[in-house]
Amino acid sequence: MTTEEMSAVLEAMGKKARAAAEHLAVLTDSAKKAGLKNMAAALRNNEAKIIEANQKDLENAKASGLSSAMIDRLTLDPARISGMAEGLETVAEQADPVGKILEKRIRPNGLEITKISVPFGVIGIIYEARPNVTSDASGICLKAGNAVILRGGKEAFNSNMVLAEILNGAAVEAGLPDGAVQFVPWSCREAVSLMLKMDQYIDLVIPRGGEGLIRAVVAQATMPVLKHYKGVCHLFVDKVCDIDKALDIIVNAKCQRPGVCNALETLLIHKEIAPVFAPRFAALMKDKDVTVFADEAFCKLVPGTAAATEEDYFAEYLDLKLAVRIVDDVKNAVDHINHYGSRHSDGILSQVDEDIEYFTGHVDSSTVYVNASTRFTDGGEFGMGAEIGISTDKLHARGPMGADELTSYKYIVRGTGQIR
Repeated sequence: MTTEEMSAVLEAMGKKARAAAEHLAVLTDSAKKAGLKNMAAALRNNEAKIIEANQKDLENAKASGLSSAMIDRLTLDPARISGMAEGLETVAEQADPVGKILEKRIRPNGLEITKISVPFGVIGIIYEARPNVTSDASGICLKAGNAVILRGGKEAFNSNMVLAEILNGAAVEAGLPDGAVQFVPWSCREAVSLMLKMDQYIDLVIPRGGEGLIRAVVAQATMPVLKHYKGVCHLFVDKVCDIDKALDIIVNAKCQRPGVCNALETLLIHKEIAPVFAPRFAALMKDKDVTVFADEAFCKLVPGTAAATEEDYFAEYLDLKLAVRIVDDVKNAVDHINHYGSRHSDGILSQVDEDIEYFTGHVDSSTVYVNASTRFTDGGEFGMGAEIGISTDKLHARGPMGADELTSYKYIVRGTGQIR
């Protein structure tokens, strides 16, 4: 297909989405709820069809040599499909984020000014090898009264096409406007570039994927972008902590799903606890097949550990690899995190109240943990049902983003003939 032909198709999708967005903006919550529940039911009813399409993607992924972590992201099975449906149902039951009165005041001249939440309009989602995003993004966008244009990666192309078809059909069947959910039918980069110039139709774009994709989107987009570049997540083991619990948390944060953005990438250990903690930690990591790259102080405590480079402390491994450094105190730990981190998710494992207070106050990240795994940075775990993504920006949203974060606001000003 030529560039001109692709542009024509995308423009038609943009016009259709804009028309759908105008309809969605004034839908009742009960109408949106019915649509989302019908979409959830459709996922369950089409489980075999979804898995069949996903198997094609998995075969292609294995043939192209994708890592085990990436294949895990790509895989859909009955449990994950059920989880996607449950996510839609949870979003359906949440309070309507549209039409909330955020502020109201009456001016001395009698003007009544009301600030209310409203949908963005049309949201573009550009994502890689996680087909569950097709369902999550569609549901959250619709709950917030937005139309959505989805562009998935080539790795999950067959899965995404089938999911989008099922979700859009179920939405229309329940009375939502046609065009509320659309999927770009090409996986080439040219389609992304064209989509990112459609600011007359798309109000906001959210990229989900690797740092390279996100930087490419930011460089090309003519509309606002909500994103996080990468997840260089840290845990700091303080001088006084419950070592057994700390080790359990570290294993969960690093090993449960190493290929996701909220997985642990760097561990910092207070020098006072290091002689006791480091050997136990190192033995556990060896047992879990985690490769450790550490500074000189740690290597002296655990001979044979691979030496860390400066680049290791900036790295988002997305694999069973972990950078480690021994630090002097909580201030040193915070300085390290704010320098090397990505402002995603960072935590302290401690029983020292003043250190916890310092850490939570000074770490400049979207989500800060105390004695818990970084793996909880997730819309579902935060009670959002699902998430549209995680933002490390400070405008317009930060951290896991649900339906509330996909609204803007406007002012309604009522008068009785006032003039200025």
